[in-house]
Parts: sequence; C-alpha cells; structure tokens
Amino acid sequence: MPNPIGLEAATPRRRDKLAVAVVEALHQRIANGALPVGARLPTEQRLIEEFNVSRTVVREAIAELRAKGLVEPRQGIGVFVTPSAEPAPGLLSGDFTRLSEVLELLEFRTGVEVEAAGLAALRRSSRQEGEILLAHERVIAAVDSGSNAVDADFALHLAIAAATNNHFYSDVLTYLGQRTIPRSRLGDSAEATTAYLRKVIAEHARIIEAIERQDPDAARLAMRHHLTESQRRYRGLGGLPADSAS
Repeated sequence: MPNPIGLEAATPRRRDKLAVAVVEALHQRIANGALPVGARLPTEQRLIEEFNVSRTVVREAIAELRAKGLVEPRQGIGVFVTPSAEPAPGLLSGDFTRLSEVLELLEFRTGVEVEAAGLAALRRSSRQEGEILLAHERVIAAVDSGSNAVDADFALHLAIAAATNNHFYSDVLTYLGQRTIPRSRLGDSAEATTAYLRKVIAEHARIIEAIERQDPDAARLAMRHHLTESQRRYRGLGGLPADSAS
C-alpha cells in the first residue's frame, strides 16, 4: 500500500526533506530488487500520488537518483534503473536459483522471523493486527485466483515484521525483498503448487492466531514450524534428506 510522506510545505528546507525521503524509498526498492535493472520507474504522476508530494519534489528526487548513477531518463519513454544500480557483492550476492542458497536463506529467515513473530504478538497494535489479517486474506485470494501469491506472501511476512515496532526487522525483510519467497522451486505442476500453498496458508493462520491471542511463545513456535516446513519441502524438491545441512 502507498506510504504517503505528507503534504509538501512551501519552504525549501521542507521540500528538500521530502525529496530525500522519496530518494530513500526508491533507492530501497532498487536495492531489494523491487525495481530491478532495466525496470521503468513509476510515472511522475504516480510518484506524486504515492508520496503525496509536488512535481518539484519528484523531479528533485529523480535528479538525485540520476546523479548517483542509479537511473537514467530516456527521451519520451521514461526513467529506467541503470546496470550500475545492481547491488554490490554482499548480503544479496547469493545465487538464489540454487537450492543450497534457498535453504540457507530460509535458515537466515528463521533466525530473524521467529523472534519477530514473538515480538509482534507482544507489541502489535489493533491497526497492525488488522494489516496482518488483511495480508492473510490477500494470500488466500491470490491462491484462489491461481496465482503463486508471492507478492501477498511477502507482504504478510513484512506486516508481521512491522508489528514488532522495531524497524530493523522490517528493514531486513524489505532489503532482502521478494527473493525470500522462493516459489519458483515448486516446478510447473499447478496441482503441486496449489497443494503447497494450501499448507502455507494453514501455517500462516496458526502464526496469526497466536499473534491475535498475544501469545509470544506460540507465535514463535508457529513461525519456526512454518519456516522449518518450508526448508523440509524445498529439500524434498532437491532429493535431500529432511535433516540434511543446507
């Protein structure tokens, strides 16, 4: 959902702060792969509406991204993410098409998201609980429509991380991006994919129920079960033993 930055005031200082916020938001999308190399940025009008700022602010933000070498305008077409915007080797340098990397990423997520679920159960507000439930409903709707539900699945995990009210949890997931949901490993069978996703929905439901009850231990246990089951299923795809190291 859009995250409005706020109405622009007339002062140059306020305009500069708004432009910085837009730059940071777009830069984060480029870093986490939501805007990959070669992708076209949303139109100027879309950015104005999303961030609730003026045309001047949007143009200043695009100029700053261009100065950083992250985007380039193309006459009459739009603004595109440049090859120089590819993430440097580091946290995102893994080959996420390899099963071993998928399993290692799931292990890392377990370390982060188990505690996030427990904190969300303790700290979530009524509004955040509603956002988690809405994200869950969107996963169900996506699966019912035949989608692989990657977007909705990621949004649900991000909503749980946000409910910790510790921004580092949501920052980590946002930085990693949708590659944390390695759905492509399911193969081409629609039946297998649907069966898998029904299990995922049931596992999500147990996490959410614990968060609703404000039971941190149950939330941690449910999240650990969900991510451990994901590892087990992906190991099965590669013909690995259930308890093998990734």
